[in-house]
Amino acid sequence: MMDLWAVHVKNTAGSLFCLRNHSIPEKSFVSSNFGKFRVLKHKVSSFGYHSLGVKAMAKKNSNDNSNSSSPSPSGNGDGSKGSNPPDGNKANNYASKKSHRVNLDWREFRANLFAHEQAEKAESDAHSETGTPQESKPLGLKWAHPIPVPETGCVLVATEKLDGVRTFERTVVLLLRSGTRHPQEGPFGVVINRPLNKNIRHMKPTNMELATTFADCSLHFGGPLDASMFLLKSGEKKLKEFEEVIPGLCFGAGNSLDEAGALVREGVLKPQDFRFFVGYAGWQLDQLREEIESDYWYVAACSSNLICGGSSDSSSESIWEEILQLMGGHYSELSRKPKQDM
Repeated sequence: MMDLWAVHVKNTAGSLFCLRNHSIPEKSFVSSNFGKFRVLKHKVSSFGYHSLGVKAMAKKNSNDNSNSSSPSPSGNGDGSKGSNPPDGNKANNYASKKSHRVNLDWREFRANLFAHEQAEKAESDAHSETGTPQESKPLGLKWAHPIPVPETGCVLVATEKLDGVRTFERTVVLLLRSGTRHPQEGPFGVVINRPLNKNIRHMKPTNMELATTFADCSLHFGGPLDASMFLLKSGEKKLKEFEEVIPGLCFGAGNSLDEAGALVREGVLKPQDFRFFVGYAGWQLDQLREEIESDYWYVAACSSNLICGGSSDSSSESIWEEILQLMGGHYSELSRKPKQDM
């Protein structure tokens, strides 16, 4: 019987693809218990380069507050539980809900600003050429635009320089953490457009929740490093058990499977709200920065329906082209180029 959460993802080019000739590690390490994340140095090859990955630690007992500052999939460092406000405090409730809506809309607000700026530039160019101003278009339901630096919830879109690199060519990586919240932790995320065309039941998992509640959920290749994670569409629900990546989308790991299964049985979530990944991708902070500066990745923000709206494997495979086309300009041109022979 294979334990899905102990699967070692192997790659012929090494366990972690790095864009330097001297940066391929020989081996990575993984704990059998998943939950809180820590960075580990991987064993290095004879070239002497050290690469960082994420180690998933066992979940602490809820009564243990000795490590309250450590990051966890819930995103709550203090472990405290909120109390219900008195009935006479409706104004505070309204303010809280209003603030919640503002938090949900900030990425879309930025996208609107970017679209407006691009429209003004295009209008100025068109007016100077033809003398006729062009009408600007409103932001669509699906949108994507470049951003200058990585952030949690952004996507890394592989450029043509990664054509021929089997692990990452034409991939889109969703950054679950950008590596800036905890300086000792490098960025990590999952590839979101590599379905394995298998359901969890095909892996004969030993975990009871995986074998029953999530048996029919599809599996995706998440990256070349050893660990398994899942994304879940939370909508407007606030789920303290999991860490939010972008509004409406959270991630979890093996130690939160019990909580995930309980939420499904209670009717709060459905199995279809989950997407499971075998493996993940991770970098050192400066390593990812260098790869971006060397034009191996485009960094973009995109609408949540692009990341979690696709319900089929075929729709997830097309995300690379769709994001580039929505980004426009030379990005759109790349989406139509054939793969480069390496």
